[in-house]
Amino acid sequence: MRLPGAYTPKNIKVTSNPDKRRIGFLVNPVAGMGGKVALKGTDGEDTLRRALELGAEPQAEARAERALDEFRDEAKDAVFLTAGGQMGADLLEKNGLTYEVVLEVGKKTTFADTQEAVKRMLDAGAQSIVFAGGDGTARNVCEVAGDKIPVVGIPAGVKIHSGVYANRPAEAGMLVKEMLQGKVRRYREAEVMDIDEEAFRGGIVSAKLYGYMRVPDNRRFMQDRKSGSSRKDAYETDAIAAWVTENMQAGALYLIGSGSTTKAVMDRMELRSTLLGVDAVSDKKLLARDMNEQEILALMEKYPQSKRNLIITVIGGQGHIFGRGNQQLSPKVLMLIPKENITIIAAPSKMTELFGKSLISDTGDSALDKKFIGYMPVVTGFGRKIMARVA
Repeated sequence: MRLPGAYTPKNIKVTSNPDKRRIGFLVNPVAGMGGKVALKGTDGEDTLRRALELGAEPQAEARAERALDEFRDEAKDAVFLTAGGQMGADLLEKNGLTYEVVLEVGKKTTFADTQEAVKRMLDAGAQSIVFAGGDGTARNVCEVAGDKIPVVGIPAGVKIHSGVYANRPAEAGMLVKEMLQGKVRRYREAEVMDIDEEAFRGGIVSAKLYGYMRVPDNRRFMQDRKSGSSRKDAYETDAIAAWVTENMQAGALYLIGSGSTTKAVMDRMELRSTLLGVDAVSDKKLLARDMNEQEILALMEKYPQSKRNLIITVIGGQGHIFGRGNQQLSPKVLMLIPKENITIIAAPSKMTELFGKSLISDTGDSALDKKFIGYMPVVTGFGRKIMARVA
């Protein structure tokens, strides 16, 4: 039976059975597209156009499907309330799940579509909402849903400061699976944060709190909001930077990842850095700034594999080393750098703030992420290292 206003796709039965669990499902199709091309986000039509010109490709649907892989079997008896086409319906149809389209959308979607879809999900009796995107998407969902019903965010954006997202898509799926099985007993409020992207591209991180949403109280699968650096960190990172620069190999390529800790390495060499991008150095001379994926790949071709090095840091409060704000370091790039040539640096206080949580690799390539599982050294001072577990 086709419900009034509902879209009935081929071979899918749409039902209004009130006994079935009703779940909002939403995908921001442009989330994450600015990462590999070094645009640090895709907020705004001009930025999206620029990303497409640089060869950016959609990321969100694949990440949403990775989450869906975890809960597909448990969702056979649920009804998903979604937006049309690439905002959810296509993916649900592909996976044979029952759904109702609460909002038809065009090929170009905006934040207004997200807000209207969430409003209609609530009106249609959604008991929870699962959405894929970044901080902008979380902000749009929060502006309508607030803390009315539980949510689970599937991380698909470039910048993810909010605490409403799972660590990785698979873990978002595991949480939804537990919700469907009735195993989630407690929920907590999590912050929805977003930053000024224009300031962000200029190297300034200006984050603002936009509200709270309810998420499963599972600190193993859910990420915490990103924490900033303290004044004490500056003294610690200076010592780390001194050790790193003194141990650089002559004639080798060093890719310097984003973050204030890695910026200290560039400052030590008196080189102009990109706080929120990826720079390249050899023999303590700057080769390139703020590179995108293709520029990094082209530069690495000039160096043998043994001479390719990467210096990265840990996102405070979250523990991510890949997949948050450094998508330029794509699977294609990382596969060409020996694991032993990857140096992780972090102030001791930053590691302490993780409260024993493992480091996280979320490259979008499950096979590659598995290669990082185990223990990796983290430089925490001049000549000091600790072994940290990568989950």
